[in-house]
Amino acid sequence: MNGTELKLEPDSRYRLVAGDLVISNPMKAKDSGSYQCVASNSRGTVVSREASLRFGFLQEFSAEERDPVKITEGWGVMFTCSPPPHYPGKGLSYRWLLNEFPNFIPADGRRFISQTTGNLYIAKTEASDLGNYSCFATSHIDFITKSVFSKFSRLSLAAEDSRQFPPSIKARFPADTYALTGQVVTLECFAFGNPVPRIKWRKLDGPQSSKWIGSEPLLQIQHAGFEDEGTYECEAENAKGKDTHQGRIIIHAQPDWLDVISDTEADIGSDLRWSCVASGKPRPTVRWLRDGQPLTSQNRIEVSGGELRFSKLVLEDSGMYQCVAENKHGTVYASAELTVQALAPDFRLNPVKRLIPAARSGKVIIPCQPRAAPKATVLWTKGTELLVNSSRVTITADGTLILQNISKSDEGKYTCFAENFMGKANSTGILSVRDATKITLAPSSADINVGENLTLQCHASHDPTMDLTFTWSLDDFPIDFDKSEGHYRRASAKEAIGDLSISNAQLRHSGRYTCTAQTVVDSASESATLTVRGPPGPPGGVVVRDIGDTSVQLSWSRGFDNHSPIARYLIEARTLLSNQWKQMRTNPVNIEGNAETAQVVNLIPWMDYEFRVLASNILGIGEPSLPSSKIRTKEAAPTVAPSGLGGGGGAPNELIITWTPTLRDYQNGDGFGYIVSFRRKGSQAWLRARVPHAESLHFVYRNESIAPYTPFEVKIKAYNRKGEGPESLTAIVYSAEEEPKAAPYRVIAKSVLSSEMDVSWEPVEQGEMTGVLLGYEIRYWKDGDKEEAADRVRTAGLVTSAHVTGLNPNTDYHVSVRAYNRAGTGPPSPATNVTTTRPPPKRPPGNISWSFSGSTVSIKWDPVVAKADESAVTGYKMLYRQDSHSAPTLYLASKSQIDIPIPEDFTHAFVQIRVTGPGGDGTPAEVHILRNSGTSMMVEDSGTRPAPHVVVVTTNSLLLVALVSSLEL
Repeated sequence: MNGTELKLEPDSRYRLVAGDLVISNPMKAKDSGSYQCVASNSRGTVVSREASLRFGFLQEFSAEERDPVKITEGWGVMFTCSPPPHYPGKGLSYRWLLNEFPNFIPADGRRFISQTTGNLYIAKTEASDLGNYSCFATSHIDFITKSVFSKFSRLSLAAEDSRQFPPSIKARFPADTYALTGQVVTLECFAFGNPVPRIKWRKLDGPQSSKWIGSEPLLQIQHAGFEDEGTYECEAENAKGKDTHQGRIIIHAQPDWLDVISDTEADIGSDLRWSCVASGKPRPTVRWLRDGQPLTSQNRIEVSGGELRFSKLVLEDSGMYQCVAENKHGTVYASAELTVQALAPDFRLNPVKRLIPAARSGKVIIPCQPRAAPKATVLWTKGTELLVNSSRVTITADGTLILQNISKSDEGKYTCFAENFMGKANSTGILSVRDATKITLAPSSADINVGENLTLQCHASHDPTMDLTFTWSLDDFPIDFDKSEGHYRRASAKEAIGDLSISNAQLRHSGRYTCTAQTVVDSASESATLTVRGPPGPPGGVVVRDIGDTSVQLSWSRGFDNHSPIARYLIEARTLLSNQWKQMRTNPVNIEGNAETAQVVNLIPWMDYEFRVLASNILGIGEPSLPSSKIRTKEAAPTVAPSGLGGGGGAPNELIITWTPTLRDYQNGDGFGYIVSFRRKGSQAWLRARVPHAESLHFVYRNESIAPYTPFEVKIKAYNRKGEGPESLTAIVYSAEEEPKAAPYRVIAKSVLSSEMDVSWEPVEQGEMTGVLLGYEIRYWKDGDKEEAADRVRTAGLVTSAHVTGLNPNTDYHVSVRAYNRAGTGPPSPATNVTTTRPPPKRPPGNISWSFSGSTVSIKWDPVVAKADESAVTGYKMLYRQDSHSAPTLYLASKSQIDIPIPEDFTHAFVQIRVTGPGGDGTPAEVHILRNSGTSMMVEDSGTRPAPHVVVVTTNSLLLVALVSSLEL
């Protein structure tokens, strides 16, 4: 702890549990500090990185009363939080109470609570802001939270100041904001003003990052990196002006290893160089430890920053080493073991190969690699002959024996002798000479197009006592047939044939192909070049310059033509509003294949663009270049008038003008808004109004002199800080309507059925309308009820009649009619009276019978007599249907009998009979008629809905008739 070893005694507060340090009853005064773990064994010692133990706290707010605040209503105000002492420094979150807990103030655009200082800002005070304010601070440490709140400060408001004034930024982010890579960076910006200002953010020296999360007063950058460094500006703007504030974000980084040491075995007496390299900002310093203790330059050891050098290693240099990289943001450790060895030569792990095959006229390499420390001196013998370097014999510095131009006479025993001051050893192998391998049919160079197929031939001869294998490489890289996605395969299974088949050739398959025929003793190779022609590769280095409002100059470097001359170039672009690439118009229109620059025209002013270039040849269009850096074209005055001009409606004495908000594509610059011009139709002077903000979609003009439904000529144009755009065509918009002043007249109501009536009227005169007539409203209510309880039916358009249903039978009704428009309904017509008819008889026809006569069926039934509370019977309706799938036929009868023609093949029919009269149609009776050689009769009174009856009458055959109600059927 703090560099001093802790005494882990049995009765102390410190205990060691499997390497963990457990502190009982931790105390701030005794236990705050830095801790390191030290691990040791017989090979050495290492120390861990430091861990800091700190104790969090949050004290109470000051008990002193807070001064009241008095401000003019409409002005901005700030309440200072002044949080109490606390740890950690950034561990608090802030809220504000209004009058009592838990009435927390929301951050709604007009009010803002800084999470840096805790201060409360109100951009424009209102009457509802009157009250007592208290700062509420909460500390978050792991899973523990604690909250405290300040004394209340009272806000009182003086008489309202209705004047508008420009923004003034009050909550400012620092001139320099420091952050570590990977952290979330938050900038705050809030302004006073009337109207309440809107906040915009921009980066002045680079493009906006996709990691931005902007929410008016706050700018958050997630997982900040070095690319986020730069100068940032917040802009507060309202209708009266703007204010700006700038500051820098500076990104630092904790140390991170780029190159570290690793466990090393080194020979005694040799030299060793270790290196540790770390990144970080500020640049980290590097120090070294040996067995947990600081290591400095001494005798044979040189320490120079991240480098450690040993001269003539000794056994005592063995141990555990650590390099430590640190800056003010953190520390990283890397550990490695150094083992210094002293060994006599030993061939047990790497003996000379016992049988060494070699090809006649070829070359053989025989390694001699005994384990030895220090490095052994090596001699070679053939039999009893000592070998020395000659035109055919080479002994390398590491002891490897190389024999060239081998013949049969080179066969025999070869022995490697190794010796150092620790001892000596030897190892022997036998050399056997074989026939050489030769390529008998070599591959030939070829030239093909993308997508074509090809076979490269390769045949070889070899020593028959050995196996022969073929391998292929492309530009010296072995071809992996299993990972070739089906493009490569071996064309033959014969031992001496190694042909390579290439299917659906791609550009990447161009290059130098080498066929190698190989045995265990030698190999032979032949190469051929394959050229695959295809569409051009992507151009490089796309640069944008000479940026104007509707054009830029683009330049690029020529890409690979892929063995077919480039014919022309295409330029595509995309905006931040769409990820879709679109071909752009250029100057010249057709860009020749030898060009490396062109002008892109017809761009949208004040728009962010990325550009890419594509090359084409006779084989197609190639891959696009990487996108250019993002640029923004210069601003220009609007060139398109807003669309969708219209309006109408609203309150009395109002003219409402509406339009479709202009899309970002057509705004052409910052400070975008609308200029609305209007005048009464027939007058000379135009009135103008400026409406700021691109999102605006209406303007309301209020004047007591505006009469209802007065026509106005209206036109609109857009503006930005570069100027004004063209005006739209003139549209006619009417001022707000008033309810109709006149009532319909000659209202006539006539009962049609017991529950329905027809109503007609004379229309109101158009000259008496103060708006657009939408239709008429019919109100009807029972005699004895109030008109306020009336039911209503509305018509649409200019119709002057209506059919009303759902009435009660035999009931007196009052009926009135009103005209209506968008402003409401007009005065009622004089009420007229109508009485609905009595309902039709409930009893259906009974005793239905029928008889057949040739091509006619005669149907009879008992007459239905109406009761006193029912309407009279004026006739009967019969619905006749041949079967369940055919269309029904309606027959009318004035008496209780009807004759119906039937076809010769008639077998059965469905019949439904009901009464009819002034009250409508009555309840039906239904029968199912079956035909046979005789006649039959069936009587059924379905008025009381008895259970179904079945009557069976036997003549020459069986006739079955079932009579049921319509619901039961």
